[in-house]
Amino acid sequence: MGVLARLAPPPSLVDWSILALVAFEVGSGLVSLTVGQPSGAWLFTLHALAGFTLVALLGWKFRRVRRRVTDRDLWDGGTPISLLLGTLVLATLATGIYWALSGPVRIAGWPLLFLHMVLGTLVAPVLLWHLRHRFRLPSTAGVDGRRTTLQYGALLGFGALSWKAQQVAGDALSLPGRDRRFTGSKAEGSDDGNAFPVTSWVADDPDPVDPDDWTLTVAGAVETPLELDFDALPPESRSAPRRRDGSAADTPVEGAGERAVLDCTSGWYSEHDWAGVRVGDLLDRAGPTDDAAWVRFRSVTGYYWSLPIEEARDALLATRVDGETLAHGHGFPLRLVAPGRRGFQWVKWVESVEVTHRQDLGQWVAIFVSGLD
Repeated sequence: MGVLARLAPPPSLVDWSILALVAFEVGSGLVSLTVGQPSGAWLFTLHALAGFTLVALLGWKFRRVRRRVTDRDLWDGGTPISLLLGTLVLATLATGIYWALSGPVRIAGWPLLFLHMVLGTLVAPVLLWHLRHRFRLPSTAGVDGRRTTLQYGALLGFGALSWKAQQVAGDALSLPGRDRRFTGSKAEGSDDGNAFPVTSWVADDPDPVDPDDWTLTVAGAVETPLELDFDALPPESRSAPRRRDGSAADTPVEGAGERAVLDCTSGWYSEHDWAGVRVGDLLDRAGPTDDAAWVRFRSVTGYYWSLPIEEARDALLATRVDGETLAHGHGFPLRLVAPGRRGFQWVKWVESVEVTHRQDLGQWVAIFVSGLD
């Protein structure tokens, strides 16, 4: 233990390093929920490296404060909060590491990765509460620049080696976690039609949509707004969409297909062949205005998400998955398929496509309140 104590940076630097890493872990974890392209894998790697580095810092921290915790006579008003924070941080790290090594573990129907995210999110408010009792300005007393640099170099090396070790162990022992995607998600239900998991964001749980009463509108910053009923959607038929004045469009809606990975932020992914209509084909018929820049996809629940218009052109509005008609839980009669986006951005039960001049940041509110009565 004496060697470990000599390796530790000064106490104030340990505390501030823990604060910085916890803040980074919470922030990077939240940002990672929107990252679906492999080019963003570096963020998940940094998140993992910071987590392993945090393990070493917490070891030094807990060793230093263990007597204040084990001796009840030394407790003060902030001790219970400190214990809660320490428990949350350890539970967050443990669930993240176990998820990386294990198969698709579920608790109460939710993947363990979801519990990891919930625990990590709870760390932020408890940490702020903790700082009310324990906040101290950083001090340079006893800091040796050269020695501290070496200590932090060793600390970062420990984090990197630990991260690599869990990868090597996973491959060597054929642990189930080695097959996870770069986002941490694990395969469930690929190429099996509607057999992949059904998840909904917050309160989105509408009654089944009656296709006879449902229409899709294409409106907003367009020259010719469109309205399509269910029979106009491929591949069920090739009938032409109607304009809002009731007249028929010049050409029918052509069917399109896309093989894409649906990567859910709750910890699973599923790869399928989706079929429906290309958003770009609808936009060509509607004729976006010159200043059109974004496309908003709105659900019957009020949930919506927007994509830049060039990205939206390549997206698909799907009616089928692996040859099966979409199930209600997966968005029947129409759901957005947006390759490279996370699952919560694949809007289900789409009823309108709205072309806009700018991004609507209100979507960050809509996804949390949609479906609430």
